[in-house]
Amino acid sequence: MTNTSQQVGWEFWGSELKNRREGAGLSQEELGRRLFASHALISRFESAERRPRLDMAIQIDQALQTDGFFERLCRKLLEASPYASYFAAVAELERVATRICEFEPMVVPGLLQTAEYNRAFLVAGKPFAADEQIEDLVRARIDRAAILKDASRPAYWAVLHEAVLRVPVGGPAVMAGELEHIAQLARERKILLQILPFAAGAYPVMGKSLRLMEFKDAPPTAYTEGAYSGDLLDDPAVVKRSQEAYDLFRAAALSPEASLALIESAAEDYKRCASTT
Repeated sequence: MTNTSQQVGWEFWGSELKNRREGAGLSQEELGRRLFASHALISRFESAERRPRLDMAIQIDQALQTDGFFERLCRKLLEASPYASYFAAVAELERVATRICEFEPMVVPGLLQTAEYNRAFLVAGKPFAADEQIEDLVRARIDRAAILKDASRPAYWAVLHEAVLRVPVGGPAVMAGELEHIAQLARERKILLQILPFAAGAYPVMGKSLRLMEFKDAPPTAYTEGAYSGDLLDDPAVVKRSQEAYDLFRAAALSPEASLALIESAAEDYKRCASTT
């Protein structure tokens, strides 16, 4: 399903929500109270400015007694996404986030990946995939990254473990291009980036990536991801603990200036290596 047809699908989902809410004689405020959500969030669902998570679709079915309609349609739209099922909702949330903070222990975060790096990473994980499938996934990743170039882009802060710089995904030339891309984004002040050095030792949740997202009209969320699985968390206590863990990463990381210098040095090392092979 193309991005355009997906958008049409979510617009239909939103219009049906409005029709069935009004048919039940409920205002946006009244439905919001039943879902423990703001009327602004309901409005954004109905206008397709915000896409619901599956658990919210289930709650809407219960509140409006719609016999699973919104859950089934939500599942279909999420399954048609180019992203893994556990990440599809996260990809939609980042489009409306006002602030994104990420920690990555081993690989470059998706929003910072070049096409070459992403392609090499995908081929390593899907060695039998057809070229067309790989290229579709690469395009989806590059489309996501466009939010960092928009005038309304979210504030983006990433802490990368030094291992991210040392794992040569795609070989020296690809890594040189990737690190130069990250450095350029940092120099243009489109992102704030820090490196957690090997010397920092062990810190909490280092085995998984961690993403924190904040929104204008909704509570913050945390997302953790491991191999072939991810968890989108919105329990306030869990989100708070995740934010505290991220604060520890930032405190132990190198300064943005020192981090940029390390990235540029690693890029030069890869360039020299690429020129000799």
